[in-house]
Amino acid sequence: MSEETESGGRAWMCLVCGWVYYESLGLPEEGIAPGTRWEDIPADWKCPDCGTTKDDFVMTPL
Repeated sequence: MSEETESGGRAWMCLVCGWVYYESLGLPEEGIAPGTRWEDIPADWKCPDCGTTKDDFVMTPL
């Protein structure tokens, strides 16, 4: 099973608050364009809801 969906994106969920980052949607309000891979988001980026780091995110099924 591929970790990517048919649309070419993946989803990453915050283990602290449950917020989900969808690669296909990006986060334009924070300057992250749609289609931006999780690996390409800066290491110092923080969850927009709770402020935790990327270390507290896990890939989740869409």
